[in-house]
Amino acid sequence: MLSVTTGALVAGGVIATMATGNAAAPDVVCPGSTVTLSGEAGPPAATSGTFPVGTKLKVTNLDNNQTTTVTVNGPSGSCVLLNNAAFDKVREPGKNLIRRARIERVGGGDAPAKAATPPAAAAGGQQAAPGQGGQQAAPATGEVVCPGSTVTLSGEAGPPAATSGTFPVGTKLKVTNLDNNQTTTVTVNGPSGSCVLLNNAAFDKVREPGKNLIRRARIERVN
Repeated sequence: MLSVTTGALVAGGVIATMATGNAAAPDVVCPGSTVTLSGEAGPPAATSGTFPVGTKLKVTNLDNNQTTTVTVNGPSGSCVLLNNAAFDKVREPGKNLIRRARIERVGGGDAPAKAATPPAAAAGGQQAAPGQGGQQAAPATGEVVCPGSTVTLSGEAGPPAATSGTFPVGTKLKVTNLDNNQTTTVTVNGPSGSCVLLNNAAFDKVREPGKNLIRRARIERVN
């Protein structure tokens, strides 16, 4: 007779399942990460700055126990960033952010991905913006951080602000959308699973119409 004992440890909004005997514990990854959406169409899928294309990730919203399993199909600045179809499977009505999530790797992607540094970021963060007649974004005025990260929105209300999994509360970050040269400077007011996650008011200052994701962004720490 096989004896299996399981238990659950709740810490920081993430449930880690422990098992003994012959039961394998799930590969819980990115503990403490929030999950948001990219605003992109298509069948359910995800992007990730942690795991390579082909990795299967199971995302559980611990506030409603809804679950979806998606395959990573490209890079982003988050552990997992769901497209619209995937996020709709786990969202709570009216919310674009899951603060209490469990993320599990359930297949593929044995080696974490290393985010590529765009040539422009390596050369001081200056990049030409398509559709602007070759016009370049203004030179960086602060320390360029998180090169290659995408920027999305949390869906949260309030005055312009940001959350971050990289910088502490009180840090000021300048975000430039290199596709339209729009810029906003925000203060981090809490944690998230991204380098910078903008609330609605901040994202509206730099967004392109109809888009919830900035793929070509420059992020600078200005204090």
